Amino acid sequence: MPVSEVLRRLAETPAFWTGEPFDTEGLPAEVHLSFPVAGGYALVLDIELPSGDRALGLRRPSASEPVQLGWAPPSGPYPAALRWWELERFARVIALSDPLLPHPGLVVALLSPFAPAAADDDPAEIAAVREAAYRSLHREIPFDEQLAALASGPEQAPLPLFTHERWWPAPRVSSPQVLDEAAIASLSAPAQARLQVRAGHRFPHEDLSDLVRHASALLTELPNQDWYAATRSLAGRIVGSGDLTAVPALLGALTGAGCDHPTVLDALSEPLVPLEACWVVETLAGAEPGTLLRHHV
Repeated sequence: MPVSEVLRRLAETPAFWTGEPFDTEGLPAEVHLSFPVAGGYALVLDIELPSGDRALGLRRPSASEPVQLGWAPPSGPYPAALRWWELERFARVIALSDPLLPHPGLVVALLSPFAPAAADDDPAEIAAVREAAYRSLHREIPFDEQLAALASGPEQAPLPLFTHERWWPAPRVSSPQVLDEAAIASLSAPAQARLQVRAGHRFPHEDLSDLVRHASALLTELPNQDWYAATRSLAGRIVGSGDLTAVPALLGALTGAGCDHPTVLDALSEPLVPLEACWVVETLAGAEPGTLLRHHV
């Protein structure tokens, strides 16, 4: 699902994430986001503007309308519509099928409030993935600002006495990060399960279980396919040791085998973001999600 102009505008608006009022001029009254997962199923998020009310749904194969999983106002409380491990599994499949939506970015940031921590989940692990998701939200820096930063400083090397930045101050460049550190810290805490919608008789348990089976099957089959099969043992050794210093070797082996998947290659390339590298290495090794991640949380 290509990122639309509407979604890009929302994603670059800090107040959209923090639940505060913001200017919705030029935006539609309702934003409809569909994330195809597997087996013909899709997760659907509807956002009403300017209220910010959100509804998460599950669209069945060959169905035109989704069945609702849960509804929430912009600042919660959010319903426990998904298990955290379900969302993480779906996000991996979405990232591998749609390089324009890499995990753990936009999908996790949008849907993780609907996936609270359960008693057997690791809160630190969830917080780390959520933090990486919110931290990955970036806006484009205008080209003229980039040029100004590159062109700062004297044409010739100054005398040692005049090298201090007070003599040649660098121009201010806008931060590409959408959210500041305080907002990221606040949003990264695992959501709390307040509304147990899964206990309702209308909740689509069978459809959700079927989607989990399809998504799990895709992740299980991937390490045995094409160029991934040749690198599975190396990915397994990285998972077993917890040491990411071998990731460049894994990247080299993948490119040498002909891998051209942008999401996989980007996650393993420098500068390395440990959490993004972890989910890809775990997937390539056929390991249980979180096995490698726990070494780096």
